[in-house]
Order: sequence, then C-alpha cells, then structure tokens
Amino acid sequence: MGDPGSLVTEGRADDRSWCLRRVGMNAEWLLLEDGNEVTVGRGFGVTYQLVSKICPLMISRNHCILKQNAEGQWTIMDNKSLNGVWLNRERLEPLKVYSIHNGDHIQLGVPLENKENAEYEYEVTEEDWERIYPCLSPKSDQMMEKNKGLRAKRKFSLNELEGSGAEGPSNLKSKISKVSCEPGQPVKSHGKGEVASQPSEYLDPKLTSLQLSGKTTGAHVDPGPAKVVELHYKKQKASNPSASQSRLELFKVTMSRILKLKTQLQEKQVAVLNVKKQTQKGNSKKIVKMEQELQDLQSQLCEEQAQQQARVEQLEKTFQEEQQHLQRLEKEQGEEDLKQQLAQTLQEHRALMEELNRSKKDFEAIIQAKNKELEQTKEEKAKMQAQKEEVLSHVNDVLENELQCIICSEYFIEAVTLNCAHSFCSYCISEWMKRKIECPICRKDIKSKTHSLVLDNCINKMVDNLSSEVKERRIVLIRERKGEWV
Repeated sequence: MGDPGSLVTEGRADDRSWCLRRVGMNAEWLLLEDGNEVTVGRGFGVTYQLVSKICPLMISRNHCILKQNAEGQWTIMDNKSLNGVWLNRERLEPLKVYSIHNGDHIQLGVPLENKENAEYEYEVTEEDWERIYPCLSPKSDQMMEKNKGLRAKRKFSLNELEGSGAEGPSNLKSKISKVSCEPGQPVKSHGKGEVASQPSEYLDPKLTSLQLSGKTTGAHVDPGPAKVVELHYKKQKASNPSASQSRLELFKVTMSRILKLKTQLQEKQVAVLNVKKQTQKGNSKKIVKMEQELQDLQSQLCEEQAQQQARVEQLEKTFQEEQQHLQRLEKEQGEEDLKQQLAQTLQEHRALMEELNRSKKDFEAIIQAKNKELEQTKEEKAKMQAQKEEVLSHVNDVLENELQCIICSEYFIEAVTLNCAHSFCSYCISEWMKRKIECPICRKDIKSKTHSLVLDNCINKMVDNLSSEVKERRIVLIRERKGEWV
C-alpha cells in the first residue's frame, strides 16, 4: 500500500471523518470525503481501484458508488455489478440508493468455495483523522503518479549510465558495478579481486549515490522492462486480441535482444577492467578501442530501450482502444439481450392472449349449452304446468260430474251409498226419504244405506288442492247441515 501521508491536509488533525474500515486489517481503508463522490472497482477512472489477487473478475470495473444525499447522509448504490454489493448480509438491488450508518457491514462480491467470508469486506465507521490516515488506501490517481515517477527514475538512471561511460576509463568500475543484467547476480571480475574492492576515487559520485540508493531499497537499475512486459502480458491475456498477441511476441523478441546486449556489455566491461588491471599504463589503444565498443553497445542498448518504451506506449494505447471496443461490444450485447427479453415477453403475452381467447370461446360454448338446457327446462316446465292444469281440469270435471250429489249439486258431504249403488249426501237422501222411499235416479226402493268413507276421504283430499273459495263454501255447508241436524 502506498504512503497515505499525502492525504493529510492542514487543519484536519482534530476532525472526524467517515471511512470504510477493511475487516481484519489495519490497511486499505477507503476514505469517504465530504462533498465528493467515491467510486470503487477494478477499472480505470475510479476513486479506489481494487484488484483481487485471488479472483481478478470478482470486482467489476465500476462496482459501486458512494455519495452523500441532500441531508449529508452517506449512501451506497450497486452500479450493476456482476457479483453484487451486500449491506448487512443482504444483497442490494442494482441502481437503487441505500443509506449507510455507523457500524454497517458492506461486502463486495461473494465468498469463494471453502471460504466463509468474501475478500473485500468493510465496516462503516467514523474515526479521528489521526487514527484513519495511516491506514488509508491510496487513490487510483496517486498510484498512477507513483508509477510514472518510477518509470522516470529508471530512465534517469540509464541516462546517467550512458553519460558516465563517456567520461573515460576512470569511471569504468562504477559503470560495471551499476549495470547488472539479472537481479540478484552481481558481476564479478576475472582478476584477483571483485569490482567493489577497487578504490573509491575511481567511482563517479552520481553513480555511487544512485548505486547506494538502489542497494538500500533492494531494487536494481533496470528491472523495469521485465515488469512492464509482465503487466502488459497480463492485460493482453485478459483481452486476448490477436493483434496485441502478435505485438507481444515482437516485444518478447526485442527484450531477448536487450538481454543479449546487456550480457555483451558486461563481458566487455569485465574484459576492459581485466586489461586495465594487468596493464595500467600499456596497451592504451586496446583499452580505448574496448571503451569505444562499450560506448557503442551502451548507445545501442539505449536505442533499443527507447524503441521498447515506444512499443510499450503503443501497446498501452492499443490496449485502451481494444478495451473501449470491448465495452462497446458489451453494451451492444446488453441491448441485444434486452431486445431478446422483450421479444420473448411479447411472445409470452401473445400466447397468454391466445389461451385467454380459447378459454373465452370455451366459456361461451358452455354458457350457450347452459342456456339451451335452461330453455329446454323452461319448455319442460311449461309442459308440466300445462299437464298439471289439464289434470286439475280433469279432476274438476270428475268432481263436478261424478262426485257431486244429484240432489244438492254439491260435492258429497258424508256420502252414503244405497242398495242400488248410487251415492248421495247423507243429509240430502235423508230429506228425500221423508217424501219418497225410492232412489232419485233409478226409482228403486231404498232398502239400505252405507256410509262411503272412501268417497269422503277422496273428496277431502281433492278439495284441499282446489281454490280457497271452494274450501270455504264446503266448510259453510258442513256447518249449516250439522246445525240443522242438531
């Protein structure tokens, strides 16, 4: 992590600031500056760049956005990330703003297999500035400026090396101690002593100070191109375009040439040093010739490195263009996916409408069938009503013709049957027999009278189904005849 001391501003020693404290670590905290929008992701142009060492694609290019609302409350929004943002163990809906408070737990991405926690987990906290700033993570722009400074420092070291080579044989030893091809493998002379054993007066002061600083930091003069190659190789491997692959192959060939030139340069330097030790005063022409060859090799090496730097910049530009092209392709692919989803939804809607139409037709057919059955039922009911009326009419006819007394022209009241089988009301035949003792119909002599309970029961049941007027009239007649008998 870079030095966060550059974030300290005057007058903030006693302030309290909001930040995202990384769980389980006293480093890589994310500062939430008042009035500024904070973006987090793995891409360029974000406030804090998170590059996962375990799963590089766990964090999206622009994973989430934190900013203050109108009331000054900090909020968080999932910027349509792939693996999501979790607030207090609950996943947030994309592009929806949520308020965060002191002590809230924020998780970016999901845990990998066989792991309980995600790689990036934070806790919202408000702390004193003096407590926060030693643990802060550097911003993306600060990291870019630092990387530029390192590249400029390496270029300056190479320029000093070239200038010191032209000063003459007195500085050969510092040049040899300065230029080393492989890290961790110092160049040894083939003489009796090592290079570092030479007197200090032969060393160039600038190179000596630069060499000491390199030893202190544990870094070599020119390990930069190998790191740049590795960085761009990773980038090209991620995008994997064919054009960049061919440029990388050319880049590798050029780097191998540079390494060969460095090896030749070291051999020449060692040879010059050995010749100088053996013959301090003689063979000056041979030494000058070797120094000239050494200078030629140094100039050739500088040219190769300059060309390589130009190729690196070209590769960076190509990578950015291809990355923008991939982003456009992703955006177009997203629009096509939305169109496909819309078309699928419309197709489902049409299928649902067709199914509803079929159901409507089925219901209409069922309703028509029920209406037809209802009409048939009404017709049957009308027929039954007509039959009932016909039966009632027939019953009335039977009552009027067969069950009426011929004497009083009323329905039989306490019907009696004579020996001639004719029936009359008990009251009526008794009154008739006061005048004549013969049947009013057949004129036969009346010898016996028999009460007909069957006729009485039948007449009573039939009268119950007749109108109320007939019932009341019959009741009145029965009472009158009983009163006269009494």
